[in-house]
Amino acid sequence: MEKGLIHLEGATLLQLTHKITKENLGPSSKDSSRVFYNPAMAGSRTRSVILMKNIIESGFLGDAEIYAIDGLSASGLRARRWLNELPESLAERMRITICDLNEKSLDWAIKNHLRFPPNHGQGILKQRQGDFRTAVLDQGWHWVDVDPFGSPMPFLDTAIQSLARRAILEVSATDTAALTGSSKTALLRRYGARVKTDGLAHDSGLRVLLACIARNAASHDRSIQPILSIWDSHHLRVSVKVTKSIKISNELEKNLGWRIAGPKIDEVLASMDAKLIPKSSIESLPMHCFLPLSHPIDREDKRISGPLWIGPIGDSEVMSSFTEEEALSLCTTNFEEENLLSWTERDFDLEKRRILRSIRYIEDEAEVADCQQLILTDDLASWQNQGSPPSPNIMIQLLREKGFKAARSHYSKPSFRTNASWDTIVECLKKTQPPM
Repeated sequence: MEKGLIHLEGATLLQLTHKITKENLGPSSKDSSRVFYNPAMAGSRTRSVILMKNIIESGFLGDAEIYAIDGLSASGLRARRWLNELPESLAERMRITICDLNEKSLDWAIKNHLRFPPNHGQGILKQRQGDFRTAVLDQGWHWVDVDPFGSPMPFLDTAIQSLARRAILEVSATDTAALTGSSKTALLRRYGARVKTDGLAHDSGLRVLLACIARNAASHDRSIQPILSIWDSHHLRVSVKVTKSIKISNELEKNLGWRIAGPKIDEVLASMDAKLIPKSSIESLPMHCFLPLSHPIDREDKRISGPLWIGPIGDSEVMSSFTEEEALSLCTTNFEEENLLSWTERDFDLEKRRILRSIRYIEDEAEVADCQQLILTDDLASWQNQGSPPSPNIMIQLLREKGFKAARSHYSKPSFRTNASWDTIVECLKKTQPPM
């Protein structure tokens, strides 16, 4: 194996072909002449390990061998972390394939696998060189990961066709400018949608991506259930259960609709009638609301985002497994005086902090995964002309005292989810403001 920098991500070692710098971070830095590794996706890989453990233990994928493919594997680290960081009893059931167009990347990944094998010695890693869109179709996969540079849309149809009757599909999108409405033509061309570029643009982008996956799945008589949806820095990522079911796929429309910013009275009433927001008076109108797909809208109305997924974008049972204890147990390793990295104890401690940061608030949000209201506290006060933004924690406390569900959101802006009515949210907001 060629000389290179030894690096640790999670609990898994890998040898890199080049030094990590700010210049080679992110999706724009792909260089086919060398093996690509993006440390900015470390959090995504950590969450994937925790998610895989939860799903396998739940029994959703059965009790036999599990066939998984990392479809655009680059360094192969995601697949290697699956094998290394899953418990031995689960790893031994895994039959994992890494696929990439770059033969050098595959070769490097296998060499890393052989040099730094899973600590428990279990799990099978195979390689497949070529275009993922053709390589994936030779069998039914239980777990498919699609993590491309840019949009996942060119790979989506094939990925869904390749799935077993019950499977997990994980999809990343790094074309956030398109999905959040900053690049409107790209958004319309790739995803057939519009998104208002406001504070909830990344949430709308996640929902647009889910809507595309749901429509594609339905065209193959499959239905989806979102289990985890994350906006993390430069990318959006969704994980869904996919099940073969003509009956449920026929009900697709009930989960698709529109998001309206600054809704009018008739739109708020329609949203309440469709049970997309809690019942409330109309003395004060909410910042946003959902509308069903059947609601007549003006596609040129700049307040409108969609069509998008209007159902829950996460599963409470799955999200509740993202505990600090679970993350540290699976995805970290302890400091040893003699180590290949020449890392100090402080370096190991920093890696543990990065691991914990990647799952922040996911467990908290589990209890409100089905709640319709996502409230950005920076926008809340200005919407009501109430002075400074309130603390999300104080708002949550006040709402819980009134008997409603409320919790911090993993969304990357100060925010919370709740099932409280808009009247109640405004009432609690007023209690946070200093007397005039």
